[in-house]
Amino acid sequence: MNRTDRLYALVEELRAAAPRPLTVAALATRFEVSTRTVQRDLQTLMQTGVPVRSILGRGGGWSIDPEMTLPPIHLSADEASALTAALAAADASTPYAGAARTAAQKIVASMAGPASAAAQELAARIVTLPTHGDSAIRTAVEHALANNMVLRLSYTDAAGHESNRVVEPAGLLTADGRWYLIAWCRTRRAGRGFRLDRIAAAAPTGEQAQPHNLTELLLGSAAAGAVQPTALAPLTPSR
Repeated sequence: MNRTDRLYALVEELRAAAPRPLTVAALATRFEVSTRTVQRDLQTLMQTGVPVRSILGRGGGWSIDPEMTLPPIHLSADEASALTAALAAADASTPYAGAARTAAQKIVASMAGPASAAAQELAARIVTLPTHGDSAIRTAVEHALANNMVLRLSYTDAAGHESNRVVEPAGLLTADGRWYLIAWCRTRRAGRGFRLDRIAAAAPTGEQAQPHNLTELLLGSAAAGAVQPTALAPLTPSR
């Protein structure tokens, strides 16, 4: 078993045993390698963002949160190349750009031989012009959306007017290469779109936001006809 296969097998072994931890010795026996090799593999998994953790003390060992990981997904070479190319195009101003980069690395690492070389070659042919993007602001927006939290923004509009807003995030809109945070603006008491590269500062308030329907907030705006990307639309159950 090569190292890439062993890393994935380690994750699945920990998932199958969860929440019970497994010792390094038991994993070494299972995969017929040294305990040092298992320790190195586990450290590699941690560094790539896999939620494995060490539990100290009697009865301890290594475990994983199965709710924080995905089971194996079998992609064709074309599908893996397409995902690698799309993720490679994410620049610093794109929401979830950091996760996109590590996801692309994991996809390439999971492939072997000609398929891996083809995916890497395709990704190398894709270039982007860097745009303005503050990673702290992007991270604050991502966290607020994921956890439905109220944000306090410092924002500069198209006319150059600066204002402070308290907003309840509802979703993200992409149009003409720009990303917008769609939110209920408490200051204006209406739905508003905030271009991410015009947000000067974003800070969480710690307050839970009220749920808002993204489509309803877009009604009457220039983005009223916005639709989900075709790749995502089938994932939404019909109503």
